[in-house]
Amino acid sequence: MNKSELVDSVAAEAKLTKAQAAEAIDAVINAIQATLKAGNQVSLVGFGSFMISERAARTGRNPRTGMEIKIPAARLPKFKPGKLLKDAVAVPKPAPAPVAKPAAAPAPKKEAAPVAAADAKKPVVAKKKK
Repeated sequence: MNKSELVDSVAAEAKLTKAQAAEAIDAVINAIQATLKAGNQVSLVGFGSFMISERAARTGRNPRTGMEIKIPAARLPKFKPGKLLKDAVAVPKPAPAPVAKPAAAPAPKKEAAPVAAADAKKPVVAKKKK
């Protein structure tokens, strides 16, 4: 979903015009950015939390030349989803399989009745399906 599709969805859900929905979305995004820029965290209960992660400066290697390079420190935005969001997108777990009962002992086999000599010579005719 891109921003225009989000605007359409919010406008339909909140019964707003598309212009009002776009302004509301822009206001939410700007408020989150300003709060993170100030170094604070934004928590939306059930949805998740936006926070800043600080990464220290370190030494790395250029993969082409193998020479060492200095990677500067960085502040990066980070999002941690809340429980309701995780539950909403999680794949439902399959129901546990029923526990199999132990199989009963097999019934004793019956011995076939002796076939009369006259019956043994009769051809078997297959029945036709309708």
